[in-house]
Amino acid sequence: MALFKVNQLSFCYPGEQPLLKDISFTIEEGDFVVLCGPSGCGKSTLLRLFIQPIAPIGELTGDIYYKGQELSQWESRTLLEEIGFVMQNPDNQIVMDEVMKEIVFALENLGYSTFEMRKRVAEMVHFFGIEHLLHKKVAELSGGQKQIINLLAVLLLKPRVLILDEPTSQLDPIAAKEFLSILARLNEEFGMTIIIVEHRLEELFAVADQILMMDEGRIQITGTSEMCIRQVYEQQNAIFKSYVPSITKLFMEMENDYSQCMPLSVKEGKRWLATKNTSFISKPMMKSVAKQTEKELLIEMNDVYFQYEKKGRFVLKGLSLSVCKGDFLAIVGGNGCGKSTLLKACIGSIRPQRGFVKLLGNHTYKLHSKELSQQLAYLPQNPQAYFAHTTIEKEMQEIVKRHQISNGTERIEAICKEFNISHLLHRHPEDCSGGEMQRAALACILLGNPQLIMMDEPTKGMDPIAKQQFADLLQNLHLRNTTIIMVTHDIEFTAKVANSCMILFNGEVAVQGTPSEVFTGNYFYTTPFNRITRNSCMPEMLTVEEAFDLWPAQVRF
Repeated sequence: MALFKVNQLSFCYPGEQPLLKDISFTIEEGDFVVLCGPSGCGKSTLLRLFIQPIAPIGELTGDIYYKGQELSQWESRTLLEEIGFVMQNPDNQIVMDEVMKEIVFALENLGYSTFEMRKRVAEMVHFFGIEHLLHKKVAELSGGQKQIINLLAVLLLKPRVLILDEPTSQLDPIAAKEFLSILARLNEEFGMTIIIVEHRLEELFAVADQILMMDEGRIQITGTSEMCIRQVYEQQNAIFKSYVPSITKLFMEMENDYSQCMPLSVKEGKRWLATKNTSFISKPMMKSVAKQTEKELLIEMNDVYFQYEKKGRFVLKGLSLSVCKGDFLAIVGGNGCGKSTLLKACIGSIRPQRGFVKLLGNHTYKLHSKELSQQLAYLPQNPQAYFAHTTIEKEMQEIVKRHQISNGTERIEAICKEFNISHLLHRHPEDCSGGEMQRAALACILLGNPQLIMMDEPTKGMDPIAKQQFADLLQNLHLRNTTIIMVTHDIEFTAKVANSCMILFNGEVAVQGTPSEVFTGNYFYTTPFNRITRNSCMPEMLTVEEAFDLWPAQVRF
């Protein structure tokens, strides 16, 4: 008997067009299921229909069965204990101010005995190795630590099913890899059923038992990883091709014999490459670097120290940085290392205790907010914090008025078309999906044609297609000499778009250089494709697009 059975499920929010349309699928106990698809296609809504306390309100037809019985007929306590849910934004799930209080919150509310709570907490805390965090304030934790706390609190209820909505979107590469490894271990060692919505799929195709590819409110393709990928290429589906892992994409594009085993992981990719004839592979020519002329200095940070609390740790320590006009700088690093704080110092929202920050030759604290808004655009990590109006259209109209844009209506129409958000104009920002809200916020900050753009995690919640469109947009802006500073955890995106990268470590600049210089050869702060090509018969490179550029189209292994 299937653990979950979804039968002809359709759903419509009040006053909206149907979002989910005639969806049917089954999930067996112990399956690791990956649900993927473009932002706004209904993935998060589908997940929330499995969680009765937070199920969306609207018109629902069709059935969801859990262990052979309709979901609505189960007792709420049983569902709370047996179906765990981890949200995309860890701050939206945390309710208590201390770690220990947070992890026992659900157990206390469900009336578990002190003996049972102590037994479960001792075992699970030891499993995660977070003893040192138990008496900390939640506000002191990094994003990765908060997400681990959320997962631990859910697991204390011993659920049979764990449902996760883009849980790694705010995690650095190391924390994301550790988090996904924990999920794989829970599935493999304890037989826990995992259902996950995720855009970061390079690690998941290799462990998934079932892939559900969703678009326009329907399940378009379903099956094992290999089955789905073959269907994607047989149908020449451009949308879902972007979800295929890089090494598998290389295999499908460059291999004539599809009957052999399809590589899905780094290990399988290395084994496949080792069997190939290297005579077809020509090593890339070293690009000559033109001597650069003197550039205008836009941002100057010198020996900056900053701490949020008087007796707290220094988030920035002796940090010095120069950004010139026309630069495209990507800043990466672990959660809590000071990346967002660095951006806040650049825009003048915080003032360092030591050192100075200058924008266009002026100390940022001396610049009026109106002067700053005319010079730069800033997108915070949480796009919800950006919006101040009830609809996206009103937000854009206010920006047009503030910047005195003469052709405002035409400009709004053009940028909405560019970001594919025309259908969202009359929506409240919080009624959009995470990816839709992110695209809308990006469209708003670019509406005034800023010359300096600062973005904190701009690709968070973006599907691969939207991410590629955004990459093209940023590259066009950069060609027009727009200066861009981007804080991100997305190494592959950075490798494609930035011309300068910096790893921030413990509040200091650890290293800075080109993407190739900074990311090549690393264990974690690199791309999956670089791990595969390292010490192989082909040149070491960061993205599969580089491989396609280097090899003639007619060459096949």
